[in-house]
Amino acid sequence: MTLAIRTQLLASAAVALTVGSPAYAQDAPAPAAPPTTATTAVSQATNATPTNQSVADDNSQAIIVTAQKRAQVLLDVPASVTVVGGDTLERQQAKSFQDYLSLVPGLSINGSTPGVNRITLRGANTGGVASTVAIFMDDVPFGSSTGLANGAILSGDFDPFDINRLEVLRGPQGTLYGASSFGGVLRYITNAPKLNKFEARGQAGIEDTAHGGIGYNAAAVLNAPLGAKAAVRVDGFYRKDHGYVDSIGNNPIFNQTQLLPPGIIPSFPNGYPFPPFPSVELGRTLVDKDINDRVSYGGRASLLVDPTDDLSIRLTAFAQNLNSGGSDSFDIDPNTLKSLYGRFVQSVYQPQPTHIKYRVYYGTADWDLGFANFFSSTSYSTFKEKLETDDTFGLGQTVNLIANLGADPIAAIFGLPVLADPAVMRPLGVQLFQTTGTNKFTQEFRLASPNNDTLEWLGGLFYTHEKSAIDPQNIFATEFGTDIVATDVQPLALILLRSKYEEYAGFANATWHATPRFDVTLGGRLAHNKQSAHEAITSLLIGNKVADDTSSETVFTYSVAPRYELSKHASIYARVASGYRPGGPNVIPVGSAPGIPTTYKADRITNWEAGIKAEAPDGRLWSAELAAYHINWKDIQLFEVVNQIGINANGGKARVNGLEFSGALRPTPGLTLSANGAYTKANLKDATTPEVGGLAGDPLPWVPKWSGALHADYEFPMSAGLGGFIGASLSYVGHRVAEYNNRHVGDNSLIGIPGYTEVDLRGGVNAGRFTIEAFAHNLFDKRGLVDAGAFPNPLATPVIPNGGASASAIRPRTIGLTVTANFDR
Repeated sequence: MTLAIRTQLLASAAVALTVGSPAYAQDAPAPAAPPTTATTAVSQATNATPTNQSVADDNSQAIIVTAQKRAQVLLDVPASVTVVGGDTLERQQAKSFQDYLSLVPGLSINGSTPGVNRITLRGANTGGVASTVAIFMDDVPFGSSTGLANGAILSGDFDPFDINRLEVLRGPQGTLYGASSFGGVLRYITNAPKLNKFEARGQAGIEDTAHGGIGYNAAAVLNAPLGAKAAVRVDGFYRKDHGYVDSIGNNPIFNQTQLLPPGIIPSFPNGYPFPPFPSVELGRTLVDKDINDRVSYGGRASLLVDPTDDLSIRLTAFAQNLNSGGSDSFDIDPNTLKSLYGRFVQSVYQPQPTHIKYRVYYGTADWDLGFANFFSSTSYSTFKEKLETDDTFGLGQTVNLIANLGADPIAAIFGLPVLADPAVMRPLGVQLFQTTGTNKFTQEFRLASPNNDTLEWLGGLFYTHEKSAIDPQNIFATEFGTDIVATDVQPLALILLRSKYEEYAGFANATWHATPRFDVTLGGRLAHNKQSAHEAITSLLIGNKVADDTSSETVFTYSVAPRYELSKHASIYARVASGYRPGGPNVIPVGSAPGIPTTYKADRITNWEAGIKAEAPDGRLWSAELAAYHINWKDIQLFEVVNQIGINANGGKARVNGLEFSGALRPTPGLTLSANGAYTKANLKDATTPEVGGLAGDPLPWVPKWSGALHADYEFPMSAGLGGFIGASLSYVGHRVAEYNNRHVGDNSLIGIPGYTEVDLRGGVNAGRFTIEAFAHNLFDKRGLVDAGAFPNPLATPVIPNGGASASAIRPRTIGLTVTANFDR
């Protein structure tokens, strides 16, 4: 986990050791010819997600999407939507959020541990605890809706094997997608079982990562009919990514003898050795290579039953485990941002594994009633993250000092607790053990009119009940160099935070076709939530604390989007839309100082947008999309530490102005040239509180002003039954700034993170049922930084040895080979 995130995302459970210690926190086939009109492409089953369409050309405006919860041709959607097909994801070896940056304009990311990343759309980021981008699997929202479960960094980074496409909706989507979708929505649209068709596909690959070693992966999917009206689809995947970060056995920690001045203790007129033991080395960092190895595995099973021509029922279960031996972070010079040791070296004294589990179970029913379509989605999902964090460098000397004293009277003189009796003289480390999780039930009903040329309408009801917890969040003394708890030393802190969130919402959306070429879409959503939270802290070092708080609020969001068809192949639109993140309770311990808010309110965002979508008259030669937008953001949710208590608070305002574009050119058969890019100017209008550290005019953190990508792909025949393909991508992420509490000591300016350019290559052959592909990611082995933090602060205890800071970078050059076999009939 990144140190930047650790120091911000404890979610109301910040720990500050009062004996001079720092505060800690957690946190393929040739493209199919596009349809010529919308009516030939979209069925009357308007609620049915077209999960099995071939999305061979992501830039075609004829792709059918369900961004507005009805099947529509992309050209007809008055909003900014990016579609990335499953074939494209496989061809570009895109496996995670980080790999999507070059495919989605306006998307940014920071983080250093797989599955623990902050994703941002259109610059909506100030480092708060709640998510600003909603993650959906088909029609199922995933993850916590609140600011009490670290949802901002724990989004569902699902493995994309056997998905039909990604749909990325940019800008606030509060009307149809509800809470926490105010930066946008990322939807994984899965492949549904196919009736009357047997299909099997297997895939295996191997890769070599620079500075690390060999990784490998395998995946398979089976689709089988169960009679004429049912089918099942099952897939599974396994992936091992070799690590490349080392710990080299340096930076020793000493149990230093400190001499109290004469006169403090009368019986020792010449001073008192504190503690009265020789100075000895407690230990050094681990000696271990490739500590950031990671393994991801899981699968999906889906059953489709069509009992009649008008009714379709689908049941799906998905599971994924994501295990990491450690984070991707490495020690850097805080001035040059270069590695302190010339390579990927992390100063870690004890293991820091992270184990993440995703579980998603859902059922849908799609019923054509004739006059309208009824759709029901019922889901239950769980998320659990178990992590360990090494706090030995920051707290080890203090804990060893107190443990060495045991019950010595000198400890009582200085008000120190007794952690061990008898005293413990062997070296001790310090380790955080934390589990964060959310169990979420959702139910949505929708009724939608058929597609028509006059008035299309949709109405729905939504309910969710969530139980979240950061429980436990315990800090223990351990046997130095291990994560084995020292049982003869009292726990340093035992913390738990449990919360409940319940929401009821009603929403409606309607499109009025005023003329054959002009339409207006209006939408609104009224949502009410109520929350409760309980926190308990047990600690000899900071005292025992208990807190119980509740909150409730009602929020209305809206959207207005006029659209004008310039021709059958071009349209312009405008859109005004709002979104929000729910407020909630702050768990304030009884007896806390007055003035700490017991609740925080929803922050809100309003987006004004204008855009154009167009394609060539033949629907193939070229396609393009351009959008300009302005965003106002108010009551910004911020994470603060007040009187050693972590809280969510509301700040002032921010604004974002931006431009996004994407397009493709297909000058000859088989050749596709595509580009996308974004200009994002995102700044605070008001200063935050001093605890957060943001100043009016500061850029929003980890948002590049310029970003973009160029892609070229060419498919060509080689001989009878044999075809080849080659491709290249060049992506650029511009200059960013780190979080507001990371500033240069001299002029107080924000730490700037330089931009980077990445080059990827791919190529292979299609030979009947088999495809062989070779690829190279980050061809020139660039160290583009994607996270940085823990910069030295003269007012705080150092977190990294040798005056260093911490950073993580894009994955080093990785070269690999993948073989895929298809068996259909």
